[in-house]
Amino acid sequence: MALNLKTFATRTITATVFVAVLLSCICYNFISFTSLFFIVSIWGLYEFYQLAEKLGAKPYKWIGYITGACMFAFGIIVNSNLALFYPVEYLFAFILVIMFCIFIVALFDQKPNTILNVTYTITGLIYAVLPFIILTNIACLDKAFTFNHPEGSVFEHIAPYNFHYVLGIILLIWASDVCAYLVGSFIGKHKLYERISPGKTWEGTIGSAILTIGCSFIMAHWFPELALKHWIVISVIVSVFGTIGDLVESMLKRQAGVKDSGRIMPGHGGILDRFDSLLFVSPFIYAYLTFIH
Repeated sequence: MALNLKTFATRTITATVFVAVLLSCICYNFISFTSLFFIVSIWGLYEFYQLAEKLGAKPYKWIGYITGACMFAFGIIVNSNLALFYPVEYLFAFILVIMFCIFIVALFDQKPNTILNVTYTITGLIYAVLPFIILTNIACLDKAFTFNHPEGSVFEHIAPYNFHYVLGIILLIWASDVCAYLVGSFIGKHKLYERISPGKTWEGTIGSAILTIGCSFIMAHWFPELALKHWIVISVIVSVFGTIGDLVESMLKRQAGVKDSGRIMPGHGGILDRFDSLLFVSPFIYAYLTFIH
């Protein structure tokens, strides 16, 4: 019993700190938001490469980290309109050179399965870094932010940051996860995908989708920049692709033979465990928001 109480206390403290840091960084300003998700993306890439190694690959990790950091910086510059002041084409060219350097390194690599190593290196960038860059795109769809230069001048509309979109999406993801767990625990009988995730049920998934759509009415009230119909569509995207993201990450862990993607958050696993739904949700929501804007 004492062990259960200790585990519960650990999970509670970790969750409280995680939520407090995440919400504070999202709501404070553009710099805190991008700084947090830069760290999250690189650490998520690290966890992906750890999983890849357990699967028998040897990804070129440092080239991946450098490329991921440059990709994120490129996304920030473009999204914040800093490209007006910095030559973004040089950074883009640098990213391309580094990515093709992966193949050059593989050419002289004496390890077996070099193509597999290259594949996992690039896949990690697509899976663990690109979705968070897309998330900064979502946060910068509006033009309503000013940036104070250290010398005192004010550049209008440098960072068009609106945290409402990102916050609403994350709240819907949390609502979906909680509802899926509660509904599945009470009435779940039919397994959704037992081979990959034995705990997920059809009842929990469908019930979660219905309740998440209900939560979209709250989002429309809190964040009226988007009409109710758009929040309903976003809630459907969260329900469908959030579940798929969860299953994909479970598949990676199951094939790697591990329970969690990492141990950075005691009692809750790693970065990929906490953001698995967001990794798949953000590209589809960005595509939808781009279409309606």
